[in-house]
Amino acid sequence: MSELIVIAFDDETTGFEMRAELVKMQKDYLIEMEDAVVVTRSGEDDIKLHQAVNLTTAGAVGGGFWGALIGLVFLNPILGAAVGAGAGALAGRFTDIGVNDDFMREVGHSLQPGGSAVFVLVRKMTADKVLERLAHFHRKGRVLQTSLSNEDEEKLRHALSGEQPPAT
Repeated sequence: MSELIVIAFDDETTGFEMRAELVKMQKDYLIEMEDAVVVTRSGEDDIKLHQAVNLTTAGAVGGGFWGALIGLVFLNPILGAAVGAGAGALAGRFTDIGVNDDFMREVGHSLQPGGSAVFVLVRKMTADKVLERLAHFHRKGRVLQTSLSNEDEEKLRHALSGEQPPAT
């Protein structure tokens, strides 16, 4: 089961920096993400979703490959690639994986202009090592919402605030 984590920042840059750090951690096998989106608000109604993966492009590439392969079977690989790329791009355009776009836009309206939020859908992670790697985000972000347990959410809040969690 995936966990949703939403962290807000007062500026756009920090949101993109956090997503980049999460991607680095994924390459180091510390976290496995299903989706990571930065939402920015530059004006009153100017909410932008910066998806990590462009589904239209990915669909076109995949469709082009399969179309060319099928085209080879029917002796017309160029036509097959063109039709496959078009169909793949169309399918990618209308596919929504990960966090719901309407939900992200709704939360984006709660940000102050110039602010950002990082939406992360986590499949699994090594929590203590991930929190260590997020140390340079102390006092920069605030947790807006998570589906983590109360205990894990509290650890994340303390990691972002730079405070030590209370002794248990």
